[in-house]
Amino acid sequence: MKRPTLNVVGTGIQAAGQVTIEARSAIESADRVFFLVTDPLTLEYLERCNSNLESLHTSYASGRPRMDSYLEMVGRIIGTMERGESVCVALYGHPGVFAFPAHEAIRQARARGWYARMCPAVSAEDCLFADLGVDPAWTGCQSFEATDFLLFNRRWDIRSALVLWQIGVIGDTSFQGGGYAYKAGLQLLVGRLAEHYGPEHRVIVYEAAHYPIYPHRADTVSVAELADTALTPESTLFVPPGASSVPDPAMLDLLGIADAAIHRVRVQLLGARTTDDLLAHVAPPVGD
Repeated sequence: MKRPTLNVVGTGIQAAGQVTIEARSAIESADRVFFLVTDPLTLEYLERCNSNLESLHTSYASGRPRMDSYLEMVGRIIGTMERGESVCVALYGHPGVFAFPAHEAIRQARARGWYARMCPAVSAEDCLFADLGVDPAWTGCQSFEATDFLLFNRRWDIRSALVLWQIGVIGDTSFQGGGYAYKAGLQLLVGRLAEHYGPEHRVIVYEAAHYPIYPHRADTVSVAELADTALTPESTLFVPPGASSVPDPAMLDLLGIADAAIHRVRVQLLGARTTDDLLAHVAPPVGD
């Protein structure tokens, strides 16, 4: 029996248009391709690349804990490899971002002495940076899953940008095919943000476009208004800094950087020095 292999790849966010050459090669050469994608065009693309497809979506069931579904997916992947097959797992977005089954399947495969790797791909956060015109180097960028952010009382720096994933499924650890009840958790998030930024601080609800002919979502609302904003499981929250950063004088001396020089560098790199300037830059034009 031949030695099994595992390639885990991402299909990106926009319908098959962000699949890399490396990912396509792994899909085409596999004995079996497990997939979890969100649109019919990507599925059609996979079918053209390899006819031996198997959906992982069948491991989900409404009301079933997501971790139970994830462990079943891993078992299906590893079980196929135990029969000596080369396997490719094609996942929506980046296969290593919010993708427990991908990491766990690779861990278990390597523990058995099998070859297993992950290929990088485009994630929703990558699309956010591009669509909103945000460079994470401007002020730094902190990224948390929204339920985790609340549950573990995460600490963050309000002088840096904040990205909160999955604000439309806060507090729900199960799969819900008919939609999620997120309002109670969202109220808790609004309270936490208002405590640190104030209720009038403006934020952006973002959703990447699945097809290039459609615009992305970028709704600018205040923290207080967020409580009444309609969300989906794909909604991500971008929170601009709530305070300005000031260079540490002692560190300026240690690095040999003059204050005037650091100010010029910040103006050139950031292009936005206040929250209002930043929001004016990232908010899409009317009609986008």
